[in-house]
Amino acid sequence: MFGLDAERAHEVGIRALKAGMASPYYSDPNEFNFGTIERFGLEFPNPIGVAAGFDKNGAVFERLGSLGFGFVEVGTVTLKAQKGNEKPRLFRLPEDKALINRLGFNNDGAKVVAARLALRKQKGVVGVNIGKNKDVPNEHAVENYLACFEIVHPVADYIAVNVSSPNTPGIRDLQKGENLEELLAALQTRNKELGTKPLLVKIAPDLTEADIESIVDVSIRLKLSGVIATNTTISRKGLTTNDVDSFGGGGLSGMPLKDRSTEVISMIFKASGGKLPIIGVGGIFTPLEAFEKIAAGASLLQAYTGFIYGGPRFPRNINAGLAKILEINGFPTLDYAVGCMVA
Repeated sequence: MFGLDAERAHEVGIRALKAGMASPYYSDPNEFNFGTIERFGLEFPNPIGVAAGFDKNGAVFERLGSLGFGFVEVGTVTLKAQKGNEKPRLFRLPEDKALINRLGFNNDGAKVVAARLALRKQKGVVGVNIGKNKDVPNEHAVENYLACFEIVHPVADYIAVNVSSPNTPGIRDLQKGENLEELLAALQTRNKELGTKPLLVKIAPDLTEADIESIVDVSIRLKLSGVIATNTTISRKGLTTNDVDSFGGGGLSGMPLKDRSTEVISMIFKASGGKLPIIGVGGIFTPLEAFEKIAAGASLLQAYTGFIYGGPRFPRNINAGLAKILEINGFPTLDYAVGCMVA
């Protein structure tokens, strides 16, 4: 797969999953005992999920569950279908165990994705990550998000609001103060009207501590179900890959994001007094890195780049190793470890 162009390899991987070619790697998501993992009213068989961006169109979420993932987040989905940015737009940085993507929310649109999710047969937790169409200015963002939200609401177990992608012009401005509060308040009001489902917000790593505290404050006041920390970074600091600038713009994910995403998790945990559930994502390649995020305050985890590099055995390897770490350190369940290293 690594002999192919990165986006081509991703497409081949999706097709292989659809065709059932990953069946030799089947793993029971309930194989390891983490105790009851109940988050925002949903029960998860294990803490490791697939981050948004892998199954953008809800094509293989059930197959991903059969590899041993505890949940899958589909998307990012937009109201209208869009092709995304020009290719090439996805690049591997093997020396750094990283990816750069500027895909730009390429997806089939909310109606098509919702129709696929409506046909699901397996139970499993499936979230839907929603974003803004590229051609919609920020002054009309609320209406765009609301229309998308209404379509996916009936078929999603939870909904994540993406205001942190670096690949849609202006979208990160929606993380700021009044912009964020207006958007999330409108979504939460509609959520209650439709029958409340867990609503989370996904934030960027490239925020100040004051920004993060402000987001936590808004999230608690509006009674959001949690925060996903973090999306990809626009930073290129510390990379060893030669001539990284030749790849152009986009979000960097993987190992270079590990420490910063863990810092952000810890900030959210402290600012919320541990009351706001956090899905930790960014640079998880090993069970120890998964544990570090749990210890920093994450109560669930997601992976994307680590899964790309780790292959189909990745979820089982992470779950097996994490369960062992908890046992060795005397934690009777996962819940006892959440935030255990936050001073």
